[in-house]
Amino acid sequence: MNKVEIKCVASEGAVIPPYKTEGAAGADVSALLSEPVTIKRGGRALIPTGLYFSIPRGYEVQVRPRSGLAAKNGVTVLNTPGTIDSDYRGEVKVILVNLGEEDFVVRNGDRIAQIVLAPVTVAGFVQVSALDETERGAGGFGSTGKN
Repeated sequence: MNKVEIKCVASEGAVIPPYKTEGAAGADVSALLSEPVTIKRGGRALIPTGLYFSIPRGYEVQVRPRSGLAAKNGVTVLNTPGTIDSDYRGEVKVILVNLGEEDFVVRNGDRIAQIVLAPVTVAGFVQVSALDETERGAGGFGSTGKN
């Protein structure tokens, strides 16, 4: 297993993201709040974590929903996956959206998302006058059928 060091500054009370099991791909991220935040049904909120990362060049950290939070409460990460770039040094905040039936309260220390380290491939975009043809062509958004 290749380990990649991510340097982290944690504000007082912030939780360094733990992997909860040996095979977990995602590490849990917790809220750092001075008071609870209520996310109204259909609403969203930017939740601070108190974490600041230095991610090695060539990697990103993806912010993803926690499946239990989504399944039980309808609360998920709005921009999924969110990307923390290797050159970003600000606080990691998570945009939560409440798609559930009830208002949802986020409290200090609640596990609100998970983060996954991923390698980054940088593309070289080349402008051309036409694209090659494929069987699918421009068909999208369900064009290949239901099954």
